Amino acid sequence: MSDPPHASAGPDTTVDENRLEELISKAQTALPVELSALANECASALGLDTALVYLVDLQQRLLIPLDEALEPLPVDGSAAGWAYRTVSPRLTDADDGSIVWVPLVDGAERLGVLAVRTASPDEVRLSRGRMLAHLFAMLITSKRAYSDWLAARTRTATMRLPAEMLRAFLPPRTIGSSRCISTAVLEPAYDIAGDAFDHSVVKNVLHTMILDAMGHDLTAGLTTSVAMAAARNARRGGGDLADVVGSVDQALARWLPDQFCTAVVCRLDAETGVLRWVNCGHPPPLLIRDERVLAGALDSPPQPPIGLAGPLAPAARHVHETTLEPGDCILLYTDGVVEARDTGGAEFGLDRFTDFIIRSSAAGQAPAEVLRLLIHAILDHQRNQLRDDLTIMLFEWRPQH
Repeated sequence: MSDPPHASAGPDTTVDENRLEELISKAQTALPVELSALANECASALGLDTALVYLVDLQQRLLIPLDEALEPLPVDGSAAGWAYRTVSPRLTDADDGSIVWVPLVDGAERLGVLAVRTASPDEVRLSRGRMLAHLFAMLITSKRAYSDWLAARTRTATMRLPAEMLRAFLPPRTIGSSRCISTAVLEPAYDIAGDAFDHSVVKNVLHTMILDAMGHDLTAGLTTSVAMAAARNARRGGGDLADVVGSVDQALARWLPDQFCTAVVCRLDAETGVLRWVNCGHPPPLLIRDERVLAGALDSPPQPPIGLAGPLAPAARHVHETTLEPGDCILLYTDGVVEARDTGGAEFGLDRFTDFIIRSSAAGQAPAEVLRLLIHAILDHQRNQLRDDLTIMLFEWRPQH
């Protein structure tokens, strides 16, 4: 977006603070279905004309309006989509003024965009549009935790039961702090079962985990769900990395003794860059530094999958450790990613997979946008006919931020 016009604020930019306070109080108890009307009321109180909320769909292809009378907008090829993809405001002309497309972001998670219409896009109104977007990002995040309507609004297909159960356990796609960011994608969006990811920031420590359970059914989804619950339980109880992996091992062996999953569990100290990880029968993590993959940098001796009981259970897990350099990225993935085949049988492959990430990152794409583009490229490679679940996680240490 180019520099905003510097029009002076006129008398019509005065804010009715009492009215604004009433609306913010009203937002506390507003139903999610009422957020569309509430956005317009708040826009009016701020001297703006209208405001429309658009949320991104589950596969990040469409921006879907909360106003059910309106049509979705494409993420690729629209001004609204440009604001979403770049996490930057975009100003466009309208018949009776201008529309400012403002990204809706909660922390590091992209939720959608806010379309703010105003006759005079001066500095004051642009600032208020951004403030309104911050407010509604927080409102949407707080209300979607208990709103089936918001969840249904962002779906474009029927979700199968294993995917519904698994998605109830998944964290936001993207989380982060001033020192690190972690983002993930998974497909098939409405039919996922055995794959999952988890990430969490505890003080200055980033915890990440990727899982691939045996099978592709409700039991596979239950396996990964139990694994995530056990890992979170151990983390929240103050356990270290070995405790987390041990807790998952014990939970699956006790409650689902016939099931197991491969996994990589990581712990990054975002102050020092020290990375510790345990690989349980999974493809090794990849270290990307200075726009190249450091081959074998995070390889480790094979360890059994998580959840093996009886004589197959490992006596202890070996925790590996290395120190990252600022800007290093760690890439985790399930085998369905590189084994994705087109109609001629050609695999997507590890080289194409890593090259895509390196080129997209070098072009200035943010990690979340890199993975959005990558997962769509893999889907296109298979013409949306996936033979296995696909999960990709990318986290970056960036203390300079």
